[in-house]
Amino acid sequence: MKKLDIIYEDKNILVINKPAKLLTIADNKERVKTLYHEVREYLHKKNQKVFIVHRLDKDTSGIILFCKNEKIKRLLQDNWNSYYREYIAVVEGHLKNKKGTIKCYLNETKTNQVYVANNKEGKLAITEYEVINYNKTNSLVKIVIKTGRKNQIRATMSFLGNPIIGDKKYNSKQNIFNRLALHHTKLEIINPINKKVLTFYSEPPKIFFTGFNK
Repeated sequence: MKKLDIIYEDKNILVINKPAKLLTIADNKERVKTLYHEVREYLHKKNQKVFIVHRLDKDTSGIILFCKNEKIKRLLQDNWNSYYREYIAVVEGHLKNKKGTIKCYLNETKTNQVYVANNKEGKLAITEYEVINYNKTNSLVKIVIKTGRKNQIRATMSFLGNPIIGDKKYNSKQNIFNRLALHHTKLEIINPINKKVLTFYSEPPKIFFTGFNK
């Protein structure tokens, strides 16, 4: 087993820097390599259990939070949308506005394609964005999500006409990084036990900044 990239660990939580192209957890009984399996093996050696709090898409890298007991997991999940979750992405083209908040409703097709619905039958998704830098063809964007919908960032950016680079599923025409250009870079939570703020940071891949002026 490859050594886990541990950002933080205490008696209740474990924060991991997930690489791209690795599932967080399998949706079925299929025997595939997942981050969950690696974490479970690591904690099993310490006689500790593992509970998953949230997920990242297979091709998204960055911060993942696990718990070591079910009570803490529930407390964190109950307040998840109130926590600060920041991503860095490289998207195709130039956004119409340099910053903004997108409130939309997301639905899903039978083939698991998430899309922005024209009505309120889907699930509300709130996404904030700010352009950090841009070149002739692409933009480097900071994204903060206020909800945690499936494929929220990917579907929303595609809806704006600026799909994330490497995201063929959501209409990207480029794959210059040979991966999805999306990274969960910052997470800020409230410790359910002592109510102190815990902030975790994961450095975005340096390759994302290629071609942009400082």
